[in-house]
Amino acid sequence: MAVRSPLREGAKRPRVLLADDHQVVLEYVSKLLEPQFDVVGTVNDGQSLLAAAEKFQPDVMIVDISMPVLNGLEAVRRLNKKDPKQKVVFLTIHEDRTLVDKALALGGLGYVLKTRAHTDLTEAVQEALEGRCYVSPPLRR
Repeated sequence: MAVRSPLREGAKRPRVLLADDHQVVLEYVSKLLEPQFDVVGTVNDGQSLLAAAEKFQPDVMIVDISMPVLNGLEAVRRLNKKDPKQKVVFLTIHEDRTLVDKALALGGLGYVLKTRAHTDLTEAVQEALEGRCYVSPPLRR
């Protein structure tokens, strides 16, 4: 029997899983999102993300690109092999447009700069939940 997300069974708050190798970022993002979302877990590397995604089955995952053991791009690529409908928002310091394109090509629905998390992240998660793409304004074409 598969574990189902409470959102899919009528829960009011979407479930979010966070992946970043910096504890201070995880704490900040958790506090930023908690008024609107249920943060169901946090992990510090891409390999742990794979296990946590299966365990928690979040509605959206917020993933850093640069993480140890397995980077965020590779972790999302592997997650998509199991379930291509995963909703992912990348949260990163990388402003390289090539990385934006690569992240979106992997199925990411969002690309938010860490320096803009306070203004962009909640909207990016909402957009991802609706199946729409969000990119921080400085990186839009």
